[in-house]
Amino acid sequence: MGWCCCSRWLSQSRLTIGVSVSPFLSTARSCSLSFSSNCHVSSSPQPTLQQQPPLTRSSQLVALEYADLNLSCNLDLGHVRIRQHVNPLSSSFSVPAQVPDWNQVFADPTLPLMVDIGCGSGRFLMWLAKRTPKERNFLGLEIRQRIVKRAESWAKDLALDNIHFLFANATISFKQLVESYLGPLVLVSILCPDPHFKKRHHKRRVLQKPLVGAIVDNLMPGGQVFIQSDVLDMALDMRNQFDEVEALKHIDFLNLGHSAMLCDSEGWLLSNPMGMRTEREIHAELEGAKIYRRLYQKHM
Repeated sequence: MGWCCCSRWLSQSRLTIGVSVSPFLSTARSCSLSFSSNCHVSSSPQPTLQQQPPLTRSSQLVALEYADLNLSCNLDLGHVRIRQHVNPLSSSFSVPAQVPDWNQVFADPTLPLMVDIGCGSGRFLMWLAKRTPKERNFLGLEIRQRIVKRAESWAKDLALDNIHFLFANATISFKQLVESYLGPLVLVSILCPDPHFKKRHHKRRVLQKPLVGAIVDNLMPGGQVFIQSDVLDMALDMRNQFDEVEALKHIDFLNLGHSAMLCDSEGWLLSNPMGMRTEREIHAELEGAKIYRRLYQKHM
């Protein structure tokens, strides 16, 4: 679900977390969570470090937004270290993932499918799966094997039968996985993928032309592709590749019934249309970064 970095500790007088209504999920609800650090401005001498109020950490905000999942931290997996950047061109990631028996993986393997490429910890996908238990199946693909194991344990604890996680290099495995699935592919998300900043490493980025082609070819008419990144260069790279596809149209206006979600002057969605922020999104916004989002739909 996105690349990870060490989050800074920031102090804010008040922070409000807004969760929008999702156009994809009819059961998503609007909510607002807020807390105050009780800071105040004073002309008196600054308090010592011990006297200052506790600072807000992005991991605390992640726990707060995903609190209703009630995920256990007591897993027999040891310390789960997440590497910031993984080289998908390494020989260790060249073996295609084994296609699962979809009848064993999902309670109803014919339901519409959402695939999250680079699902990270899986919290975002589990949040969606928990809200649509009879409407949609969810498949998370992640190249970091240890966090896939943790996600599988969490999904089992939640007794979710409409979600599955796979240790997979999406560049190699996406096509054969979705072509073998029994139902329609309705949504693909690529959210804050590893940016691989150096130009010579751009070939390591997950979104390459073969994957773009596999996504578009297997997406059902009316199906959608949602991309986002907190790195502008990465977002532009993804946008340019999908903009070139004639079968897709950019969605710049979403009618959510009681409100409308628009794009800015450069065509980026102003907020997340899924109803929940990803973990990387929470980290980045706390640090003041802008999130670049884009939504596409396949022509009917």
